[in-house]
Amino acid sequence: MSASKSSLAALTLGAIGVVYGDIGTSVLYAVKEVFGSGHVPFTHSNVYGILSIFFWTLTTIVSVKYVVLVLRADNNGEGGLIAMLALASQAVLDKPRLRQGLLAVGIFGTSLFYGDGVITPAISVLSAVEGLEVVSPAFTGYVIPLTLVVLFCLFALQKRGTGGIGKFFGPITLLWFCTLAVLGVANIVRHPEILGALSPHHALGFIFRHPGITFIILGAVVLCVTGAEALYADLGHFGKKPIRLAWFSVVMPALTLNYFGQGALLLDNPDAIKNPFFLMAPDWALLPLVALATMATVIASQALITGAFSVTKQVIQLGYLPRLNIQHTSVRETGQIYIPFVNWGLFVAIVLAVVLFRSSSNLASAYGIAVTLDMLITTVLTFFVIRYGWKYPLALCLAATGWFFIVDLTFFASNMLKLFAGGWFPLMIGGGVFTLMMTWKQGRHLLNDKLRADAIDLRSFLEAVFVSPPARVEGSAVFLTAEPGTVPNALLHNLKHNKVLHEHNLFVTVRSHEVPWIGLDKRVEIESLGHHCWQVIVHYGFKNDPDLPRALEQIRGRGCEMEPMSTSYFLSRDTVIPTIGSGMAQWREKLFAQMHHNASAAADFLNLPNNSVVELGSKIEI
Repeated sequence: MSASKSSLAALTLGAIGVVYGDIGTSVLYAVKEVFGSGHVPFTHSNVYGILSIFFWTLTTIVSVKYVVLVLRADNNGEGGLIAMLALASQAVLDKPRLRQGLLAVGIFGTSLFYGDGVITPAISVLSAVEGLEVVSPAFTGYVIPLTLVVLFCLFALQKRGTGGIGKFFGPITLLWFCTLAVLGVANIVRHPEILGALSPHHALGFIFRHPGITFIILGAVVLCVTGAEALYADLGHFGKKPIRLAWFSVVMPALTLNYFGQGALLLDNPDAIKNPFFLMAPDWALLPLVALATMATVIASQALITGAFSVTKQVIQLGYLPRLNIQHTSVRETGQIYIPFVNWGLFVAIVLAVVLFRSSSNLASAYGIAVTLDMLITTVLTFFVIRYGWKYPLALCLAATGWFFIVDLTFFASNMLKLFAGGWFPLMIGGGVFTLMMTWKQGRHLLNDKLRADAIDLRSFLEAVFVSPPARVEGSAVFLTAEPGTVPNALLHNLKHNKVLHEHNLFVTVRSHEVPWIGLDKRVEIESLGHHCWQVIVHYGFKNDPDLPRALEQIRGRGCEMEPMSTSYFLSRDTVIPTIGSGMAQWREKLFAQMHHNASAAADFLNLPNNSVVELGSKIEI
């Protein structure tokens, strides 16, 4: 019993560090942006109204939608937009057109994650370092350079993994939330009446008095729920109970106290609106608070970067991106990975965002469109999961998701007002990633169609070959083929140039599925083709780590005995040639050909031993 309590406490502490780092740093800029926008007349009544809107936004979107409803939609214990997309697409398998539409919407939402992944670290770290301006205006010129230094160090450390420093994330973030609560309480005791803003009538009163202003400022109010998607995305790492416990026992109370503390400060000193968070602290605590805030924003950014690596790996295995160089940074934790291309691509985009927008206030104008659209997509996918997957009545499904759809749509519409003020930036990034994903998916489809059209039936081919068999050599040959039952190009080239067949021949197709995990008991299918030849299909979920040699160990004792030391892996290295005609637009075919050319080797992706791989090339026109 004590062991389970200890485990729950450890998971809850971990959830505080990883899941809530992003939403925990929103106190740095959310209130400042609402009142600093110039749209809200500064009155005591409006302070109450805005705080009430903050509290009920947190309650509606985070507590009710994500913590209570969305966390229930786990895909074999996994969460996140990819897991939700897989659930939704499986739920409508009998409706192919609807399924294709949902897949496109879900992949677009995943693309927007990268746009959010650029803005969030930039605004978080920049807003923390801007605390130096409160210490002394002399530091103003150092804010951007210091922000870029912090971000560079963060991204440079990624290749070393987070295992060593990760154990400090929970305690530091817990200290951060305790600090938020203490700062809030210290200011609330001067104006305890501010707690009256917990009543929703203050929010409703503000909305009815200022409907136009309310719609405009929702684009800033949404800053208080930054990172809400992380609740669901990290479900597989921590589980529902620790995430819920961390939210209701630590995070929600600390955020509420801090926001209300900022409100109490503004009642006393309206001029504090230039940076209410840091002005809550006494002068002696400013520098330590800036240091703690910077650490908290670095941890929040780390969680998002790790999420970007994980999402990219999942998208690759679903077939929407080419293979990339994926490095494992831990021998024990398979989830700890590093993708150099994604790491430095994010860094370049974040540097561009910091240099382009130059302040957290300007970056706040760019934030919101991508995240609210992601929230809207999550709500839509949730409807299809509970309606077609869980078979709940239509009225109940509409009631469960309809209110959140209206709320998300209203926030998204408000944020669209910021499109030309900076909202275009994350949309441009998301749109670019979406173009790459759909080009790769469609290009692979065209390539497979071409291979299928030119394919030779494997059984017929083997029967013809063994009428007058070539020389057999010792050992096993593994031929990778995209479609089971077809002759791989590598086999044709091997027979043409080497004029031999191995003693054992395996024709292996690797398939990825729209489920997070496929267990070892369902990993391999094997079928004998005669003459010591076998057709093998290997199955992986989008969170499994492909390891073909390990998977093939399972066929021992099933009629095929192969020794790792005498096994060769034959791969076809195809060169794609774009052609004018049917298929994609010419520029997309050229883009696909370039992506195909730059994809990392299948040998690395499938964890094949380097000294046992033979690649044979061919050219294919699409």
